[in-house]
Amino acid sequence: MTPDVTAFFDNATNTISFVVKDPTGASCAIIDSVLDFDYSSGRTDTKSADEIVAHVQANNLKVDWILESHVHADHLSAAPYLQDKVGGKIGIGKNITLIQDTFGKVFNEGTEFQRDGSQFDKLFEEGDSFMIGQMRGDVLHTPGHTPACMTYVIGDAAFVGDTLFMPDFGTARCDFPGGSSETLYQSIQKILTLPDATRIFVGHDYKAPGRDEYAWETTVGEQKAKNVHVGDGADKDSFVQMRDARDATLSMPKLIIPSLQVNMRAGNMPEPDADGDVFLKVPVDKL
Repeated sequence: MTPDVTAFFDNATNTISFVVKDPTGASCAIIDSVLDFDYSSGRTDTKSADEIVAHVQANNLKVDWILESHVHADHLSAAPYLQDKVGGKIGIGKNITLIQDTFGKVFNEGTEFQRDGSQFDKLFEEGDSFMIGQMRGDVLHTPGHTPACMTYVIGDAAFVGDTLFMPDFGTARCDFPGGSSETLYQSIQKILTLPDATRIFVGHDYKAPGRDEYAWETTVGEQKAKNVHVGDGADKDSFVQMRDARDATLSMPKLIIPSLQVNMRAGNMPEPDADGDVFLKVPVDKL
């Protein structure tokens, strides 16, 4: 099948969220949603998520799934808000438990924070499948950027999260805890075994030098031929050397501290205190 794909670009975080619709019916999935967050004031907003809600409602869509490609470090997920507004089950890769264990310690979450992935409705693993109406989705485990990264192959489309970017921009960083450039290379090779005509939808775009417009759709064939990091048969050793050297020059994403605390909870905020107030922690010299 060829799913109908509608993209929503968030300028603040360069994130692309997708609504993926069964072409034979009204069922759809939402992939990698965004909750707006102003770090300087600590205020949230649902403007980006409300655009998706409006699209779903205007087209009388039925949301079967709200999918996360991984635990994002650069934006907060709006999954619980969307679930409340339009329904759907929240899914992520089963290695979310590794992320929860690692960052549960970083943020000193204590024993009350569950590290078993139970905040999500479904934990996917390699080879799993799911249905969006009459359309089947298949799950590929594609770690490297994080241990829990998943690629969702739905019909002729693959939603790769941060694993691959547009061919002129390359690939994701691998220097977060649990990341690995060698593992990322292997994951990308798995994606590139899909048919050349497979549409690839990337989770971020930053406009490579010389390109005037944001873009988020390419193909397996274009990635194999043109990706500046892994295209044209680039070997693993040269990729690992390049990726590790490049990552050493990168600063942390500006929203990494709130994003990790929220996203490892399936988009939920930490439990409020006795007065009903919610707080996020800032670990010192930990990241």
